[in-house]
Amino acid sequence: MHRRPIFGGGLIWVSSILSAVLLGGCVDESALPLSGASPGVGAEGVAERETEGASAFTALPPVPKQDPRLVALGDDLFHDKRLSDDDTVSCSTCHDISTAGMDGRVASVGIRQQVGGSNAPMVFNSSLNFVQFWDGRAATLEAQVNVPPNAAGEMGSNWQQIMLKLNSDAAIVARFEAVFSDGATEANVRSAIAAFERELLTPSPFDRYLKGDRTALSAVAQRGLKRFVDYGCVACHQGRGIGGNKHQKFGVMGDYFADRGNLKEADDGRFAVTKRESDRHVFKVPSLRNVARTAPYFHDGMTPNLPAAVRVMARYQLGRDLSVEEVDDIVAFLESLTGGFRGKSL
Repeated sequence: MHRRPIFGGGLIWVSSILSAVLLGGCVDESALPLSGASPGVGAEGVAERETEGASAFTALPPVPKQDPRLVALGDDLFHDKRLSDDDTVSCSTCHDISTAGMDGRVASVGIRQQVGGSNAPMVFNSSLNFVQFWDGRAATLEAQVNVPPNAAGEMGSNWQQIMLKLNSDAAIVARFEAVFSDGATEANVRSAIAAFERELLTPSPFDRYLKGDRTALSAVAQRGLKRFVDYGCVACHQGRGIGGNKHQKFGVMGDYFADRGNLKEADDGRFAVTKRESDRHVFKVPSLRNVARTAPYFHDGMTPNLPAAVRVMARYQLGRDLSVEEVDDIVAFLESLTGGFRGKSL
C-alpha cells in the first residue's frame, strides 16, 4: 500500500512530540523524555534507549501491598452475580480475567440480554488510568465500581438490593468483618473490588526491555517501537500504561465517524459528561498493554483485528497510510506489550 506521510522521514523524538501538539494537543508532562538510569541499568543503556524513544515509557510498577484477605474478597465479589438484579451478570461477565479481561464482543451484554453501547474497556492495568470509562466519567476505581451495578442495561440493580443479598450470607459478612471495622457496606464492596483491580498488573517483555534486557524484544518489535515513536503514536500512548493518561479526539486527521456512518450515543465521548461541544468524539486514550489480546477495538468495537486497528489509528490520528511492513513492525511491538497474571501469560 502506498504510504502517505504527513511529516518528513527520519523523525526524531522531539519532532514526534511537537507534531502531536500541533495536531491535537495530546501531550502532557508524562509524555516528555525521562532522564536518569533505572536501577541496574547503565548510563550507556539509557542513552541508547532514549535514542530509540523508549524514554517515553515507564516500566510497570510493582503490585501494591494490600491485605490479601481484602484482595481475595474483592476477587470473589468481582465474580459474584448477586451484584446484578437477576443474578445473571457479574463484573467478570464483561471483563473475563481468563480471556485478558475482555468478553470479545463488539458491545457487552447485560441482564436480560441487553446489548450495551460500547466495547468493554480493559480491566487489566486499569489502576494506571487517570480516569475510568471511555468518557472518563469516573475519577477512581471505586467510583467506576459504582456504575455497572446501577446501570439499567448492565447489572440493573441498586445498592439496597445488593446489600440485602450479601448481608443474608453469613460467610461473606464474616469476611467483610475481618477486614472492615464496619462490616459489609456498599462502600466496602466498592473498596474490595477496587483493591482486587489494583492487583491486575501484567508485566510484559517490554517491561523487561525497559529495565535493560536487550533480548526481550525481537528485532522486528524493536523496529516497530522505533516506528511507533517516529510516527507520533507515542504522543498519546506512553507512560506506565502506554496510554490511559489523557483524553484525545478520535479523528484528528480525518472524520472517522463520517466515514463509518450510523452515529450512536456512545460516539459522543466526553461530551456526554461535560456537555461541551469541544468534547464531542473525545475519549480517554486507552492503554495499549495487552492490546494484542483485546479485539475487537475502539469504543465502538468495529475494528476486528490489530493490524486493522493500527491502520485506523495511522489514518485518522496521524494522517498516514502505512505499508504492510510498517503495520507488521508496529504490531510486533504491540505484541510485546502482552503480559502475564498469576504466573500465566494472557
